[in-house]
Amino acid sequence: MLPYARVVAKRSFQTSSARQFVIPFLPLLPQKPGGVQGTPNDAFIPPKPHKMEGSYHWWLEKSFSYSILPLTTVAFLTTGTLSTVTDTALCLSALGYSYMEFHSCITDYVQTRQYGKYHNYALYLLGAGTLASLLGIYNLETQKGGFKGLVKSLWYGEEEEKK
Repeated sequence: MLPYARVVAKRSFQTSSARQFVIPFLPLLPQKPGGVQGTPNDAFIPPKPHKMEGSYHWWLEKSFSYSILPLTTVAFLTTGTLSTVTDTALCLSALGYSYMEFHSCITDYVQTRQYGKYHNYALYLLGAGTLASLLGIYNLETQKGGFKGLVKSLWYGEEEEKK
């Protein structure tokens, strides 16, 4: 074996253990060694199927993600005013997609098994933020000229809009 290959082979072997992702400011519940509930010989009891966490969830997530690209393209290619319905659909699809992705992050990283009640608190906080965002979208659409009006005012500045 070449001396260079031996050095590379020695360096590529990692002996440290993988660290588990932990949120530093949330207290962890005590865990059993290995995370085994009961005995290792107990039969696995699968969770009950739930349509909103299964096929409907994936269908809804795909529809949100597929609707954002055409709506964004239409919004930026039109030079005139954008229809209120199209502008609202763009804002709502972006909000729905963001909600589903943040929900997935909370489900994956703030697990009930490890963090207990903080998992539910995170979901409640996400729901409250989504409702506040819906009120913000309503305010944006009724008073500020929609999302395109907001981008235009940010791009040109407030003083340009007053002229």
